[in-house]
Amino acid sequence: MALDPSTVDAIDVHVHVEQDGHGCFALDQELMDASAAYFKSGQDRTPTIASIAEHYRERRLAAVVFTVDAPAGTGHPALSSEEIADLAAEHTDVLIPFGSVDPHGGKASVARIHRLVTEHGVRGFKFHPSLQAFEPDDRSFYPLYEAIAGLGVPALFHTGQTGIGAGLPGGRGIKLRYSNPMLLDDVAADHPELTVVLAHPSVPWQDEAISMATHKSNVYIDLSGWSPKYFPPPLVRAANSLIRHKVLFGSDFPVITPDRWLSDFERLDLKPEVRPLILKENAVRMLGL
Repeated sequence: MALDPSTVDAIDVHVHVEQDGHGCFALDQELMDASAAYFKSGQDRTPTIASIAEHYRERRLAAVVFTVDAPAGTGHPALSSEEIADLAAEHTDVLIPFGSVDPHGGKASVARIHRLVTEHGVRGFKFHPSLQAFEPDDRSFYPLYEAIAGLGVPALFHTGQTGIGAGLPGGRGIKLRYSNPMLLDDVAADHPELTVVLAHPSVPWQDEAISMATHKSNVYIDLSGWSPKYFPPPLVRAANSLIRHKVLFGSDFPVITPDRWLSDFERLDLKPEVRPLILKENAVRMLGL
């Protein structure tokens, strides 16, 4: 059963599941510690699906939940998208599961995309090019996008700098250039039926992201990973005008809580009619709810 949008006040399109039901974590300890230090996050960094559901239910919010499947890029075993989706199915009033597949998996990853949607009820897919160590415009990855587009669900891509590996020597080998949003311009152009979400203010490539969302009807921007008080001014101006129908509320929970994000969002200089678009209405359309 799909979420009924009328039962929630906002939809957070960017929530990470960092722990499975067996006590395994999405990142190794060094990367987890570096991320916590970068975001100065003191709250629980590894909430379970059940605790995420309760956190959002208490606030009359819904959440898109996912992990990042990146063993080829990190050497760390991934959490199970199947398990996340199956557990989220127990909380359909507030949780919307996205899947993740290792882009280096070839035909096996394409087949898994189909299974995740048809057998586990996944409503979209999450990619993190820097963490998964791939250039998203490489045509060898196009079968992934064709499968996702064919299933009628969106693909959400991390863009811009990342807190994962931040402050470590060489950033632990994680390469930021893979997350330049302009690498997704070819993807969006060559797959017009695919909804592409550029996650985060795409610093240092914010203008590129705004340009893409303005130019292509199938490209959205989520506002996760930053407190709204730190949003680049061009992003606020664009969200208030040109791309008001293309911008989405996302927190990046658990590193940023929806409470903090929404509190700072209240103080953002936006037209009153734009706020409900960003908080819920754009996500309803993007997710096909």
